[in-house]
Amino acid sequence: MKKEMKTIGVLTSGGDAPGMNAAVRAVVRTAICKGIRVKGIMHGYSGLLNEEIEDMDARSVSDTISRGGTILYTARCEEFKQEEYQDKAAEICKKHEIDGLVVIGGDGSFRGAQTLATRGINTIGVPGTIDLDIACTDYTIGFDTAVNTAVEAIDRIRDTSTSHERVSVIEVMGRHAGYIALWCGIANGAEDILLPEKHNYDADKLMKHIVDNRKQGKRHHIIVNAEGIGHSEEMAKRIQEETGIAARATILGHIQRGGNPTATDRVRGSVMGAFAVDLFCEGKSNRVVAYKDGKYVDFDMEEALAMKKDLPEYVYQVSRYLTI
Repeated sequence: MKKEMKTIGVLTSGGDAPGMNAAVRAVVRTAICKGIRVKGIMHGYSGLLNEEIEDMDARSVSDTISRGGTILYTARCEEFKQEEYQDKAAEICKKHEIDGLVVIGGDGSFRGAQTLATRGINTIGVPGTIDLDIACTDYTIGFDTAVNTAVEAIDRIRDTSTSHERVSVIEVMGRHAGYIALWCGIANGAEDILLPEKHNYDADKLMKHIVDNRKQGKRHHIIVNAEGIGHSEEMAKRIQEETGIAARATILGHIQRGGNPTATDRVRGSVMGAFAVDLFCEGKSNRVVAYKDGKYVDFDMEEALAMKKDLPEYVYQVSRYLTI
């Protein structure tokens, strides 16, 4: 592959994540430094199927490292689950002489990359998702920014919650993974943290905790609720009806996806993007870039997708200690 690696394609797929632009920038500039051409594919797999493919140079990514979102844009592509469209995408890569494709996204994006690998397209996956739900890596691009954005918002909500002596149910992103909720719950000193992995939502126990805290002089009560549990509006309404304490719900939503990436997301996103290019230059394909135990490493894509990820049990236990 070393001799054949003349052109690399790069796309971002699935949900956007702060720091994706840092990774794209690193792919482009690292490849150019190694004498490799780069083609940017707009709108993820959908753009690949529509041949929205543009040549990129060092100036194409100027002043992008501090920007949120993705300059390549992203889109969901249900068609790509069908074999005929996977075949078409592989043929388009060959038509445009793309020798290797860097896919920045989450598990779903990697599954798409894997289908291309079985059709002779060299692929490398870079983990870009705010949910931190890719099992092979301790870090995913965008998580740090998303958590910091949510923590700042919850701090502000706590101020008004205290002023009005109310309960605040704050819903953060994380449909199947509670990492954002867990980190925010600890960082914001929440009184309750509701996680999809530990879905033992006991309404009576929650009500009792709220009432007991109020009796002990607690003037506010913060509940960080993961998107995977949801129903925050209904939860706040029920709390107010059953306890007599004013309650409000706030759904932070997509503000967690946007905004300027933190230094962590800029630096690690950059290193991961550069590492993906280096893997191609080493003759590797069908791999996933990962940050594990403080090092940048890579895993076989099939192996990575088969891994399961659970919340760190000790961190979860600490969160329980701190909510008393």
